[in-house]
Amino acid sequence: MKICVFCSANEQIDPAFFTLTEELGKWAAENGHSIVYGGVNQGLMECVAKASKEAGGRTIGVVPMIVEKSGRISDYVDVEIPCDNLTDRKQLMMDQSDMFIALPGGIGTLDEVFTVAASATIGYHQKPLILYNMKGFWDSLIALLDDLQAKGMIRGNWRDYIKTADSIEQIGSILGTD
Repeated sequence: MKICVFCSANEQIDPAFFTLTEELGKWAAENGHSIVYGGVNQGLMECVAKASKEAGGRTIGVVPMIVEKSGRISDYVDVEIPCDNLTDRKQLMMDQSDMFIALPGGIGTLDEVFTVAASATIGYHQKPLILYNMKGFWDSLIALLDDLQAKGMIRGNWRDYIKTADSIEQIGSILGTD
């Protein structure tokens, strides 16, 4: 399975996020899954790729030209898929992946999560999307989605399109690989 990981490229974040991300990368490789990610050599992106590679996994980096020009491509990318911009990147990541896991991240991660979720709601795909709720990171987003649901702003149940997991074991259960 090709697992797309959306996550932060920042370094100055909770160290526990790096530990949990490393565990995810290792778990993915040990279970025969490839990692699809943004290909950047910083933050949780670099962490998940390095952990996967060190455990014998394969990585696919979808890299915008601006990242390549700035020299921020990870050394842990096995297959590089170049793209023009972030819109192209999201589409290529969706096309390359069997499922998606969102780790802690900021505006870019939110953009990716909602692009994937919105695409699923109108039938473009039926691929799983999981918010990996490390240390409650996604609690406020989950509360917002619940509020939007209660106000009738989301057709159906948002949890049909976005799953939540507090551990790797729960991710495995959602994927049926535990």
